[in-house]
Amino acid sequence: MDDKKYKDILLKIAVNLLDRDVEAIKFYYSKQIGDADLERITTPFKLIQILEQRMLLGIDNYSSFVEVLTKIGRNDLVIYFFDISSSPNKDSTVSSNKDLSRSSAILKKYYQKYYWKINELQPLIKAPVDVDLNQKFVDLCIVDAVNAQVERSKDAVLSVERKKFLEKQMNYTPIKFSEIFTKEKSVLLISGIAGIGKTWLLRKCLLDWSNGLIWKNIELIFYLECRRLNQYSNISNINELLNVFYKDIVNDFNINSHTALFIIDGLDEFKYFNELLNPSLTCNYPIVNVLAEIQKYHHVIAGRVYAIDQYQSISTEYSDKLTIQVMGFNENGINNYVENHVMEEKKKIIKAILKESSIAKAMASVPFYLSSMCKIISDSKYMDLISFLTMTDLYANIFLHFIRKHIIKNNKLVHEIIEDSSNKRYILNICKIAYEMFVNNKIVFSKKEVHAFIGDFDKNEDKYFGFIEKIETDLGSYYQFAHLTIMEFCASVYAYNYLSSDEIMVNERLKSCLSMICGLANKNQNSLIKFLVNLNPSTKSSEESLILYSVLGKF
Repeated sequence: MDDKKYKDILLKIAVNLLDRDVEAIKFYYSKQIGDADLERITTPFKLIQILEQRMLLGIDNYSSFVEVLTKIGRNDLVIYFFDISSSPNKDSTVSSNKDLSRSSAILKKYYQKYYWKINELQPLIKAPVDVDLNQKFVDLCIVDAVNAQVERSKDAVLSVERKKFLEKQMNYTPIKFSEIFTKEKSVLLISGIAGIGKTWLLRKCLLDWSNGLIWKNIELIFYLECRRLNQYSNISNINELLNVFYKDIVNDFNINSHTALFIIDGLDEFKYFNELLNPSLTCNYPIVNVLAEIQKYHHVIAGRVYAIDQYQSISTEYSDKLTIQVMGFNENGINNYVENHVMEEKKKIIKAILKESSIAKAMASVPFYLSSMCKIISDSKYMDLISFLTMTDLYANIFLHFIRKHIIKNNKLVHEIIEDSSNKRYILNICKIAYEMFVNNKIVFSKKEVHAFIGDFDKNEDKYFGFIEKIETDLGSYYQFAHLTIMEFCASVYAYNYLSSDEIMVNERLKSCLSMICGLANKNQNSLIKFLVNLNPSTKSSEESLILYSVLGKF
């Protein structure tokens, strides 16, 4: 690097350093600078001048200064430094280190830019609220999953009503968020039911790494969602994977030369999960081998409880492993959520419901459920008709609330909406799409696959958005349900209305829906469930009761 280029870089950095940055850099170099010169540093230009005088910064001596910029979170200046200074370098080691530092800085800046806010899960609102994770992280209850495993495994697989399941968190000793990273593990497995806060936790980890708070020995971290991995089944190795998802950051980058950590979110949504668990099976999808290859690196994998339990069967060789379970909001988290996200005039109502209903309070531990309850209560004019007696009750409220507010967009009463044959047909169609895709393990699906049973999908495609999201890829448009538990609920509604009890019981894919199907059989006149169980006029009342008895009899 010539002197002019070097001075241009220092000028750019000096102009952009904030007062707090100057103080942080002074603290870092305090011993080398000395008290007398520290007092003389009152501006960024004076700081750089003294660093040069002390030979702590120079044309061929800037790596330590770049490291400080990274530690104080000024990755934008680190990136600028390497962009300006980049030129052919005879020393391949120096060049490699420069590329690594630049890539690490770009990654951190990327996460800080795009993941400092997370879309808060409300009941499928098209314009979700952004929550600043730097300022306010949810108070999640995190426990040692090994100690919790035996009791909760059957509950999780069968997706039983959450009251008993969530009450168990009171018996476990919580782990503080900071303690998870006190002793860095090469493998971290994170489990939890749908909507419990796993993605919040992962995004928080990305931000903390970007700000130099955790995983300080990790040079590069790559965050990958299984929903997106499903669309690239032909990717055959990790470098190819990174060139697809992080092409602007690490294009033609050899990952084997660096300390990297991979974060895999949504393991249960991976289409080829069975092939991943059974490596002996003949597999035609190279992406499975890529996920297996990731196990050679530091990695964090998050998914629903049953998926993480099963995944552990192929990760037994790791002694340096921590398995945790996210149990949802603790009591402080619930109270803080209500205080900060609910209109003042509705707070008393919500607090009263949570106090009077043990089931509602148990379900409130799940962030998705709590935000849904708060939204429904806040928007409702008829509080005496709202029922959260069971998880199925809650889903019925979420489903019908969304149809009224965001599909039909009027304030008609629910019974008036259901009386309209076109609305009933819409409900049947959305539930049929959910059922067909769910039983065929299609988390992501194409328009052609929907056309097979919904012929007019093209004409009414926009009506389904909200329940269904559209994903644009280089290969074309694909679709997925906005939330997996809503997909399960819709599939359960279809199964209840159109399948016999025998057909339900023999379908292995419907096992996770059994509790909701049983819940639909409870047609309390004060529950909105009653509007979702008579969609098929040919259903016999005797068959309805058989469904409940068949399911209960199995246990």
